[in-house]
Amino acid sequence: MGLLSLAIWTPIFFGAVLLALGRDEHARAVRWLALLGAIISLLVTLPLYSGFDNATAAMQFVEKAPWIARFNVHYHLGLDGISFWFVPLTAFITVIVVIAGWEAITTRVNQYMGAFLILSGLMIGVFSALDGLLFYVFFEATLIPMYLIIGIWGGPNKIYAAFKFFLYTLLGSLLLLIALIYLYVHSGGSFDIQTWHDLPLARNAQTLLFFGFFAAFAVKVPMWPVHTWLPDVHVEAPTGGSAVLAAIMLKLGAYGFLRFSMPIAPDAAHEWAWLMVALSLIAVVYVGLVAMVQQDMKKLVAYSSVAHMGFVTLGFFIFNDLGVSGGLVQMIAHGFVSGAMFLCIGVLYDRVHSREIAAYGGVVNTMPKFAAFALLFAMANCGLPATAGFVGEWMVILGAVKANFWLGLLAATALIFGAAYTLWMYKRVYLGPVGNDHVKELEDINAREFLMLALLAIAVLAMGIYPKPFTDVMDVSVAELLKHVAVSKLN
Repeated sequence: MGLLSLAIWTPIFFGAVLLALGRDEHARAVRWLALLGAIISLLVTLPLYSGFDNATAAMQFVEKAPWIARFNVHYHLGLDGISFWFVPLTAFITVIVVIAGWEAITTRVNQYMGAFLILSGLMIGVFSALDGLLFYVFFEATLIPMYLIIGIWGGPNKIYAAFKFFLYTLLGSLLLLIALIYLYVHSGGSFDIQTWHDLPLARNAQTLLFFGFFAAFAVKVPMWPVHTWLPDVHVEAPTGGSAVLAAIMLKLGAYGFLRFSMPIAPDAAHEWAWLMVALSLIAVVYVGLVAMVQQDMKKLVAYSSVAHMGFVTLGFFIFNDLGVSGGLVQMIAHGFVSGAMFLCIGVLYDRVHSREIAAYGGVVNTMPKFAAFALLFAMANCGLPATAGFVGEWMVILGAVKANFWLGLLAATALIFGAAYTLWMYKRVYLGPVGNDHVKELEDINAREFLMLALLAIAVLAMGIYPKPFTDVMDVSVAELLKHVAVSKLN
């Protein structure tokens, strides 16, 4: 068993053990076992960084074994600079989510923790899969634990939100499956994704494949106008569910564009880039304006996620190194920042049981330590220099200006909207005199919550101050991808 298999199956193993052994009367032991499993799963991913060679665009840590021999399907794993950082990011966020749910979840604790650990392994599988069918299995399997997390531990309308999440993402994925089967037949019976990258495909076939991929990945990102499921799901999901959804699951769709849409259908990707850029800019500008009028904190951050992911898809489809690298950096940074924003909302919700902005006011007076963390994450969400939120957005804006000045200018306006809605929310919730008796009785964060927020704060600042380790890993792979996409595959 190689390092990638360990990264995938270690959290799944611990999750299965929790489901089999845990009971609510042993909740304390269950929580510690879940934390142990999450930490071990994170430690397993660390040797990947020390063993990764930045100088090559080839797949590394490759594992390949027959799976369904009759149809030439393989258990085929590997990482390159594009997919690398999402493996440790997923494991890190899982540790944070286990800590976050320590006291908030009191029923079916083993199932809650087990679902997150299994989900972690499945998401790492998506980023590691080099076989088309294996990718599809992992991609669809992630829906099951998240569906259960929303449907069991969610808010009053949790069943509606869980069904909406499941149906939206499943319907898009059916077109992905048809595209994968077409490629399997056209390649002479191979599910190898890298083989598909070199297929000579006619323009019509490329266009159909591009929109087949688009149906699955755009819903997952989610791009405008198929983003409407996200705010409902975020509002109803438990805090940990919202954090993982924003930090990792949205990235599965964006990753799909880089692994499938652009390299397999490069001519269609260039032909329809105007549409992708237009939809991205609508997400960045229009959805940013929608975020401004939200009264529910979770809805505001959910719309903020749609706007920030618009930067990612914009960066990818301007086809230059700054744009694609910036999009990838933005995906990682958004994982830290949006996860932190949702966890901060969870800290307040656990105490007051309201997500309405109007239910707060002057929180800084009773929770000064917490308000300091919340300010840092709010500034990162605005794209303040020296925070993770700045690096990716700045690279994408530079890449957009390189492609077209007016495109860059329009994208840059989003930073103004981002600052407006984030700081306005911070002002109304945290600043000023104490708003009501609920706020007056609040107690500052405990040691567990401090640890959870401190880990995220360190990640946000470290990435903002010194992003070189992140960009160094991806540079060669991004250059190779752009070189590949620049060459026509028309037969």
